[in-house]
Amino acid sequence: MVLPMALLRTAQNQPMMVELKNGETYSGVLASCDGFMNLHMRDIVCTSRDGERFWKIPECYVRGNSIKYLRLPDEVIDMVKDEPTTRKEIRQHVAVPAAAAAEVGAGGRPRARGRRAKQRARPAVRLKNRGREFGGRTD
Repeated sequence: MVLPMALLRTAQNQPMMVELKNGETYSGVLASCDGFMNLHMRDIVCTSRDGERFWKIPECYVRGNSIKYLRLPDEVIDMVKDEPTTRKEIRQHVAVPAAAAAEVGAGGRPRARGRRAKQRARPAVRLKNRGREFGGRTD
């Protein structure tokens, strides 16, 4: 199974066409993408929603939530590596340091630490003026 973000990462530096929700289309080369499906494209031909006007744009940024669909060459789909799709496969691919794993409870959330555990975890602080009032001179 191919996940959408893996497909987009593989499609970098490949030609693609993007249709927006407002009907405009952008045909160009995908320069980069991020986790929100925002796209940075180069060498674009923008087509108006009615298809009568065209603009050549050297580069543009397309916000992910305005995308209706993407068209990619078939070769890009063949290039995508098989990425882990189940949670078990993802956990096997991601290594967690032992110290971080000890602090995580069920469900992947950090364990709650009670008041006493927090107090023990704090380093002891020595105050220079211990036993005297702060802010005043003590001659």
